[in-house]
Amino acid sequence: MEPALHLDVAGGTATVRIANPAKRNAMTTEMWRALPGLLERCAADPDVRVLVLTGEGGTFCAGADISSLTEGADRSRDLAIAAEEALAAFPKPTLAAVRGFCVGGGCQLAAACDLRFASDDASFGVTPAKLGIVYGASSTRRLVELTGPATAKYLLFSGELIDAGRALRTGLVDEVWPREALDRRVAEFAAVLASRSQLTQASAKEFAAGPAGPGRIAHWAEQERAGGDTAEGVAAFLERRQPRFGWTVGGPAADGRPDPRTGLPVAGR
Repeated sequence: MEPALHLDVAGGTATVRIANPAKRNAMTTEMWRALPGLLERCAADPDVRVLVLTGEGGTFCAGADISSLTEGADRSRDLAIAAEEALAAFPKPTLAAVRGFCVGGGCQLAAACDLRFASDDASFGVTPAKLGIVYGASSTRRLVELTGPATAKYLLFSGELIDAGRALRTGLVDEVWPREALDRRVAEFAAVLASRSQLTQASAKEFAAGPAGPGRIAHWAEQERAGGDTAEGVAAFLERRQPRFGWTVGGPAADGRPDPRTGLPVAGR
């Protein structure tokens, strides 16, 4: 099998699979390059309401494929950071489904997702200290936000792996499941996310990323007034039925402006 990223869309969930089984799903230069464009397609697709990132077979991702780094460490790091930032800025919920090794660039990608569910045999590590590489500033900050400075320093200073139990205790992952139950749990939770209001999710994701200026607060207030999700949510509650939320990411914005973090249009109904 040639190294590649595979995309499947079903039931409102886009599943991106990292596939390089000969090298434990290590990311090649071309795979790093391909990820932002693939994410842009999914962001603009109204049929996609949640994105799951996982690895082919029994491993999530063992990091960068060192043998493919022919453009130098700086260029390779730039490509990895660009892919990571595109994933972090994806305007819909993202969930990493992790089994086996989640190391180096793989851990970088998992940390860029909104949520991380892991199998009980998963292992996590951030390994630039083994290669003498400067870990990116944004990647370091994201790791600190998830785990706190002590665990982030442990991982970065040592390059040692931690198991799923420690990853759960330190906040690196959100849930741990037996290997055989992970896919079912991820599918169930992805369906929950897909059923919820994208208006709530997209605005919360932007606000959680950092302080919002008055213009963005006003933008989301207008989206709430014009989008129709609030009226539908209240009506569904009173009628004791599941809501049918209509606001989506990906079409023309109500005020004609793109989301400043993604460059993609933020849609109303």
